[in-house]
Amino acid sequence: MRLHSTLASWSEVRSSAEYRDRTIGFVPTMGALHEGHRSLLERARRECGRVVLSIFVNPTQFNDPTDLERYPRTLESDCLLANGLADDVVMPAPGEMYPDKYAFRVTEHDFSRILEGAHRPGHFDGVLTVVLKLLNIVRPHRAYFGEKDWQQLQLVRSMVDALFVPCEIVGCPTVREDDGLAKSSRNRRLSPAARALAPRFAAILRQSNNADAAAASLRSAGFEVDYVSDWERRRLGAIRIEGVRLIDNVLL
Repeated sequence: MRLHSTLASWSEVRSSAEYRDRTIGFVPTMGALHEGHRSLLERARRECGRVVLSIFVNPTQFNDPTDLERYPRTLESDCLLANGLADDVVMPAPGEMYPDKYAFRVTEHDFSRILEGAHRPGHFDGVLTVVLKLLNIVRPHRAYFGEKDWQQLQLVRSMVDALFVPCEIVGCPTVREDDGLAKSSRNRRLSPAARALAPRFAAILRQSNNADAAAASLRSAGFEVDYVSDWERRRLGAIRIEGVRLIDNVLL
């Protein structure tokens, strides 16, 4: 597994015979890899001749600078998890990804304004912009995204269709802990008490009769609720516990 800290290093490999006439699978991440990311890499490995992983903590999708500062950087353990699954890891510096200082960006004016978008202004502009950049850099045939970030997955699919990007966006099921909590890098920030309570989030989303009832039950359980909404046979929610924000969704 090769690590590329510059785009020039990656570009040289991407143009080589090794990548010619091979199906390329891509898993874009911000690092702090966990079993959910492993499942994406494993699927890409099964379905593609070459697998590329990106690790880039994207500053433009953080509307809270403190959240960006606290985001875990765990390159050594990330590489251990990805070794044997990814052929190449692209991990450019912010200055190389944003030579224009974010003057140019992708903005969606409908679905991105609700749910996560309503609570994190500008978040999806940053997500869509960096995903488009990475798809142009890696030029994969397939890119793999987890369904935990369901709204993000739908927006990326819509962007790829609207801008004629020649890449299939593959959604993969959410990977959960044994107690039902969705795998997330943010789980590392939960205290033992918060971690013990957190699995109630998905359970209440799944068991409640409607979105309003789910929101009320979550508040009663001790969560701060940003939203709960039923959308296209999905129940999506975002909560806070001890200042840590978690999102999840379940199929109705």
